[in-house]
Amino acid sequence: MGTILIIDRITERGAELHNVLAPSGHAVTLVHSLEEGLAKMERGACDLVLLNARLNGGQTLEVLPRILDAPCSPEAVIITETGDPEEAEIAIKKGAWDYLERSAPPEAILLSVNRALEYRTQRLQPQPFAHHGQEAFAEIIGSSPLMKASLEVAAQAAAGDAPVLISGETGTGKELFASAIHEAGSRARKNFVVVDCAALPENLVESILFGHEKGAFTGADRAREGLIKHADGGTLFLDEVGELPPAVQKSFLRVLQERRFRHLGGKTELESNFRIIAATNQDLDAMVEDGRFRQDLLFRLRAFHIELPPLRERLEDLRELAYSHLEKLCAEYRLPPKDFSPEFLDTLSRYPWPGNVRELFNALERALVAARQEAVIFPKHLPTGIRVQITKAAFDNNSPNGGRQIRTDSFSAFPKLRDRREEAIREVEEQYVQDLTALVGGDIQKGCQLSGLSRSRLYYLMKKYQKSPAADWLK
Repeated sequence: MGTILIIDRITERGAELHNVLAPSGHAVTLVHSLEEGLAKMERGACDLVLLNARLNGGQTLEVLPRILDAPCSPEAVIITETGDPEEAEIAIKKGAWDYLERSAPPEAILLSVNRALEYRTQRLQPQPFAHHGQEAFAEIIGSSPLMKASLEVAAQAAAGDAPVLISGETGTGKELFASAIHEAGSRARKNFVVVDCAALPENLVESILFGHEKGAFTGADRAREGLIKHADGGTLFLDEVGELPPAVQKSFLRVLQERRFRHLGGKTELESNFRIIAATNQDLDAMVEDGRFRQDLLFRLRAFHIELPPLRERLEDLRELAYSHLEKLCAEYRLPPKDFSPEFLDTLSRYPWPGNVRELFNALERALVAARQEAVIFPKHLPTGIRVQITKAAFDNNSPNGGRQIRTDSFSAFPKLRDRREEAIREVEEQYVQDLTALVGGDIQKGCQLSGLSRSRLYYLMKKYQKSPAADWLK
């Protein structure tokens, strides 16, 4: 039996859920707001949360990571009046156990709850990595709910040998995750072979991957082993796999299925027992729809799928990332330890980081070099472009403090940094969606290409911020 918290602003509907669950022996509590629910989770044990998808003006899914990261580490089931496929996708991606319509049969709701409780019991049992596995993942910094979710999938993938697809924007750490999975797995002592598909000359892709015999093509003055054979026993990491030409996609699918291939110009079949990990910053599902990527290959690559969050969606990791990298930089430059001023960290939190962790690390290195002889790093030491963008954003509304009214008559009225940050992110997202709409009109594919967002994420933002129906974008 479990301890269940129902969060539903409608008393009657919450009571209905209570009456479904309580007879099974579960300890069920009903509250009517997210704030009250979060407070209860902070104070006591909670195994599972059932919450209305429309709380706080439809912002339930935005706070779902905070719920899952509560001290009691609950599972969450989203209850909705009318099911929305796009909302369901976002809920599952953010870590919800299930997404159910309120009209679902009571037995279906109870079954989902019982399975979630069973899963939670197993999840909380200690399942440590092997020693080398712990070391492999130690380089990945981040304790936010989104990063914990990504690390959990990575840990599952490292324990086996199935293909892994890692997706995320440029600079989110896809190769770092791939390397960690390799190092934590059974193939750690063998080669980790990196193939940058975006950098492969199209006329030489097959030669580089499969190898070639002498005389197979003009300039092939000697036989050469390909990267697939070089990865035998180890891991082949295909970075930016969406850039593979269609003809090579077909050939590579056969290699994945049979682990056999021929050199270009060769007659003998060779074998290579490799594990495949692929990465992309593109929406491969959209590419499948457009005929630019093979669906059967995508299915093969996506046994495990890790979606790495952009840095702007896990700002709670900023401080840890910044201090960890600062320590490494000081050692590399042979400088005494330095510290950040509070204003420096606040400035980092107000920048959207389009280049993600990679851009953050580059900015920190520039700041360290600028502050080489100083013990404390200030915002002044950041690259000028970052400081200019933050300063301009603060005055976008042509009034002091960006149009915000700051009350000084009461300490209690001063907002929390987290609230101010969330407000700023909402403003940036809304303006971005408006600008993107003006640029591409109703072309969802072009919008995804320009923004680097997945179709589902862009659709969600359209529904959230646009006055015109988001369905107008679906073409």
